[in-house]
Amino acid sequence: MEQLIEKTMYATRWLMAPIYLGLSLALLALGIKFFQEVLHIVPVIFSMKEVDLILVVLSLIDISLVGGLLVMVMFSGYENFVSRMDINDDGDKLGWLGKLDSNSLKNKVAASIVAISSIHLLKVFMDTQNIPNDKIMWYLLIHLTFVASAFAMGYLDKITKDTVKKDNF
Repeated sequence: MEQLIEKTMYATRWLMAPIYLGLSLALLALGIKFFQEVLHIVPVIFSMKEVDLILVVLSLIDISLVGGLLVMVMFSGYENFVSRMDINDDGDKLGWLGKLDSNSLKNKVAASIVAISSIHLLKVFMDTQNIPNDKIMWYLLIHLTFVASAFAMGYLDKITKDTVKKDNF
């Protein structure tokens, strides 16, 4: 009975596969939004103010960072929690594929969130004349919370790794 329960529990990891596949649909949606933004600025690019163009470019960078985050979570999550990906080493394989454990993935996600938040905060600072000061304060506070959280996660990961190294010697 115990073995049946364990095998059943282990097999449920495949319930995550459709979720990771669903993330690829979210990536497709981001790609559509990216090119929608590009197509919106093409006809007005010569009449745009430089600041407005920079804000659009920052939005495009933001979308690309979120897309990269999705790819990282999709692939490494699938590999860590569902099954190894059988991809040939013909040069097209991502260098980090199969090398990110859940702790590394967590730290990379936190760092990506900080980068995305930084881009958003930069967009806010570029448009300060249209944003109330109290909202700017909240944006800054939220960003600093992301930074502190990412730092704490990285520091705790370092402490854990150092403790494991000491215990193994």
